[in-house]
Amino acid sequence: MERLFCTWFGVGLLRPASGTWASAVAIALGLLIYRIGHFPLLAIATIAATALGFWAVPRYTAGMADPDRSEIVIDEVAGQWLALCFPAAGFFFADLPRESFPYPGWVAAFLFFRLFDIWKPWLVGRADREGGVRGVMLDDLWAGLFAGIAIVIAAGIAHGLLI
Repeated sequence: MERLFCTWFGVGLLRPASGTWASAVAIALGLLIYRIGHFPLLAIATIAATALGFWAVPRYTAGMADPDRSEIVIDEVAGQWLALCFPAAGFFFADLPRESFPYPGWVAAFLFFRLFDIWKPWLVGRADREGGVRGVMLDDLWAGLFAGIAIVIAAGIAHGLLI
């Protein structure tokens, strides 16, 4: 069961770039979750994926020399959904219908998350270097948070609020 969750139902076994595949699947599933229940359901799903990751990863990697294995992608799902929560919250609090989620928001969430997850600046890199099970989850959550902040800044610039 832990392997199923850690590989996000086998997505982590896709090659090459299992993290990018997982992010793409997470965006598609996140948009579906958003469409069903708007921002609140996406936020609940993000919390659930994060908790599930912190539960499943140590069980799946017990006894492994390197717990940060490429097939483990539940961390990407949690981080990607965290990034997606930022534009989703903006649309929710602006009273936009859940049927609309303009593409710049989710594309920006995908691109910024992948950028921070690959680049690993500051706290993302620190969590990654920490290693261990905690580092597996934390680096992607930091990447998701930084991506979300970048989305807010980009939206502010695009809408003329931050010039």
